[in-house]
Amino acid sequence: MNINQDWQKQLPYDPIPVLLASGNQAIIYFTRRDLMCGTPEPIQSLWEIPEAVKILRRQQVDGSWKYPGKDADPNSEQNYNQLETFRNLGELVEKYGLNSDHPAVKTAAQYLFSCQTEEGDFRGIYGTQYAPNYSGAIMEILIKAGYYQEPGVDKGLYWLLSMRQTDGGWAAPLRTLAICTEDAFANKKPLQPDRSKPSSHLMTGMVLRAFAAHPDHRHQVQAIEAGKLLLSRFFKPDSYVDRRDASYWERVSFPFWFTDIVSALDSLSKMGFTIDDPDIKAALERLARTQLENGLFELKLLRTGDKDTVCWVSLAICRIFKGFFS
Repeated sequence: MNINQDWQKQLPYDPIPVLLASGNQAIIYFTRRDLMCGTPEPIQSLWEIPEAVKILRRQQVDGSWKYPGKDADPNSEQNYNQLETFRNLGELVEKYGLNSDHPAVKTAAQYLFSCQTEEGDFRGIYGTQYAPNYSGAIMEILIKAGYYQEPGVDKGLYWLLSMRQTDGGWAAPLRTLAICTEDAFANKKPLQPDRSKPSSHLMTGMVLRAFAAHPDHRHQVQAIEAGKLLLSRFFKPDSYVDRRDASYWERVSFPFWFTDIVSALDSLSKMGFTIDDPDIKAALERLARTQLENGLFELKLLRTGDKDTVCWVSLAICRIFKGFFS
């Protein structure tokens, strides 16, 4: 087994023993595969894990998952089931390695693509309004599930490029227009952004995850420029009210949801950014300082329904270090 240990030398403690001792079959699998360059059993071995099966049992016939506590309203433009499907498909793909070979992923992908408009965006989470952040995040998961060659993905990525602010990043149109959510949702047509307003790093980071995941688009010039913009915003407040405080940079989750320092560095590592950039180097050093003696990383965890979230986040951080230093 050929193990490049350069990335481990950047950390105060070796994280591999605690991840292997987690007792979580999926975490152990990905630790061996991604951090130790091992060749474990086929990924399908994770598909029957009870936690994965539990998620699969809740899938509806049309491929979606029902948003808890809300029945679908045929007269409403808001589609909360799309949000819940994105969340559950993310769990299956990121934690259990399900891909387009699994029938449940196929039907989920069909459902999500059915939410894509002729323009190319995925619409419904914000009612009739554009959601560049969720359009990007949904495409990230579809790409990781194996749909990177689907025409809808290319169409969606080019739509995202067409929606950039003048500074090269992305923002929620309704925020740039200073219009309240209720009034925006009352519009039957999506509002166009004021492109002269600054981008949001919350939005930009979520969008960039789709480009970073795609083997043919991660080095696209416009994406790289947006990555530089995101990097310049590290540990600063956002330009808009959503998750504005700088502390949100260190409030993390797995699978990735909002933009935080872990999800942002993960994207930048895949897009070809290097430790030669002083902001990258400083961010990695800051992450390293959050490591505990047991090898895990201490950050504010969001969405902690999974008792192993701290291990998943720690695994994600290790992948980032390996990406930058191997």
